[in-house]
Amino acid sequence: MKQTAPEQFHPSPAKKSGSQIAALCWRMHRGRVQVLLITSRDTGRWIVPKGWPMVGKTAAEAAATEAWEEAGVQGALETDEPIGRYGYDKQRAAKAPLPCDVSVYALRVSALAEKFPERKERRRKWFDARKAARKVAEPELRSLLAGLCLDGQNLSQRPAQEKAT
Repeated sequence: MKQTAPEQFHPSPAKKSGSQIAALCWRMHRGRVQVLLITSRDTGRWIVPKGWPMVGKTAAEAAATEAWEEAGVQGALETDEPIGRYGYDKQRAAKAPLPCDVSVYALRVSALAEKFPERKERRRKWFDARKAARKVAEPELRSLLAGLCLDGQNLSQRPAQEKAT
């Protein structure tokens, strides 16, 4: 488990909702967009690396830090603007679920380290974007993944009317 000082994070545990950040780690493979998913530590479900904002870092930088700690990702953030958002209820032991709003930042992967902080706690695997969408449980994240496309050298979202086709 990663050891991080609690004062690095926003919000306090007493909050009734929270804002988190996530990294959508991606690469091009055989002409297709692939997404790196990791398993959650508690249930083993497929997720993207995510966590709480960090003092002294932009949201995008915090997302890149989470990608390193949870998946060993090295790469480049495309922009400081999120590619999308999704919501979920964070399950907490002996407490009510915490509704969280997650801002997702695209991070193009250049390498995956063999040694990284949470390597013994998670699995990681590359999926084509549409298959990744079927693997995650959160409906809004599923929609975000299903709508990914390449715009020049950057990842973007297809307009809503094109996602269904």
